[in-house]
Amino acid sequence: MNDAYLCDGVRTPFGRLNGGLAAVRADDLAALPIQALIQRNPQVDWGQLEDVLFGCANQAGEDNRNVARMALLLAGLPVSVPGCTVNRLCGSSLDAVAMAARAIKTGEGDLLLAGGVESMSRAPFVMGKAESAFSRTMQLEDTTMGWRFVNPKMQALYGVDSMPQTAENVAARFGISREDQDAFALRSQQRTAAAQEGGVFARQLMPVTIPQKRGDPLRVEQDEHPRATSLEALAKLKPVVNAQGSVTAGNASGLNDGACALLLASERGAHRNGLTPLARVVASAVTGLEPAVMGLGPISAVRKVLRTAGLALGQMDVIELNEAFAAQALAVTRELGLPDDAPHVNPHGGAIALGHPLGASGGRLAMTAAYELQRTGGRYALCTMCIGVGQGIALILERV
Repeated sequence: MNDAYLCDGVRTPFGRLNGGLAAVRADDLAALPIQALIQRNPQVDWGQLEDVLFGCANQAGEDNRNVARMALLLAGLPVSVPGCTVNRLCGSSLDAVAMAARAIKTGEGDLLLAGGVESMSRAPFVMGKAESAFSRTMQLEDTTMGWRFVNPKMQALYGVDSMPQTAENVAARFGISREDQDAFALRSQQRTAAAQEGGVFARQLMPVTIPQKRGDPLRVEQDEHPRATSLEALAKLKPVVNAQGSVTAGNASGLNDGACALLLASERGAHRNGLTPLARVVASAVTGLEPAVMGLGPISAVRKVLRTAGLALGQMDVIELNEAFAAQALAVTRELGLPDDAPHVNPHGGAIALGHPLGASGGRLAMTAAYELQRTGGRYALCTMCIGVGQGIALILERV
C-alpha cells in the first residue's frame, strides 16, 4: 500500500458571521485557497489531479450544485479535473482529507486536493413545497446550522436537540461546571491571541481581497472571530439554552465563513511535482453515537484510530480537538485522561476563538497540526471532531 503525504495547505481567514467575508459567495470562497495553492506551487502539473474533494455541510444556497466542482473550475483548474463534495457535517473536510489519502494509499491516484468551505453568513432560508393543492400554509427554514424539515420518526426515536442543547446534555452527564467551561474558553482565546501575535498562522493563511462599490477594496488578512475577554466578562454572558444552563456564546464556537485546501500526494506524485511532504497520513476513523450527546464523538473515534494505527495517546505530540463547545471538549479530554489545560491540546487555541465554518474546520485542524509538527519537531499529531447527529472522526499524521 502506498503512503499518502500532506504536502501543502492554505486557508482563508475565518470571518465573523456577517463579517468581512460575508459578501463572498461560497463557491467563490472555495476557489480562493485552490488558486493560492496553484500560485504557491507553479511546478505542479495540475492537470494530473485525480480528484478534488471538498467538504461542505450546508449546500442549500450558493454552495449547491457540487461546490467542489464549481470551485475547481472557478479557480482555473482544467475541465478534465473532477470534483466531489463531501458532507459529514462538522467533519466534512477532515473526511475529505481521509478520503484523498485513502485513494492514494490504494493506488487510485498520485495527486489529490482536499479541503472544505462554509459560508454561514450566506446560508439561505429555504421553503418547503406545498403538500396539497391550493395550500395556504408555508414552512420556512433557516439553513445556517442545525435541524430543518425534521422527520417526525427521527424526533420520536432520537430527539432533535439543538447543538447547544447537546452540549448541555454532555455538561450534565459529566458534571462539567460553567466555571470550567469559561476557563477553557479563555485559554482558547489567549492561546490564539499569542499565536496571532507570534505569526504562527502565517504559513497557512492567505489574504482575501474583496472589491467594494466605492473606495479601496476590503482586505481580510486575519481571523476575525478571536476576541479579547476575561473570566469576569465570560461569567456575565447569559446561557443560550435555558436560564439554568451553562453553555453561552463565550464558551461555544461561532458561526463563521471560511475555506481551506490541502494538497496530498503519493511518494511518486510528490517527486514528479517537486513537492516536499509535511506529514504522512497514518490512519483515520469514524464512529457513531447518540445524537443527543454528539459532542462525545471524539472519544470513540480517537480510541478507534489509535487501535487502527497501533499507537497510544501518549505518543501524540500535538492534538487538535475541534472546540464545538467547551463542555464537550472538556468531556472528551477528561475521558481520554488529558488535563483540562494540556499544552499540546489545541496549543494555539481552537474553534471557540478561531471560529467554526462547518465544512472547512476539519481541514484547518489537519493543516494546523501538520505545520505544528514541522514547527516543533514532534512526530505524531491527532486531529478529531464531534459531528452533528451523533458521529466522531479522527485522523493521525506523522511528521516527515
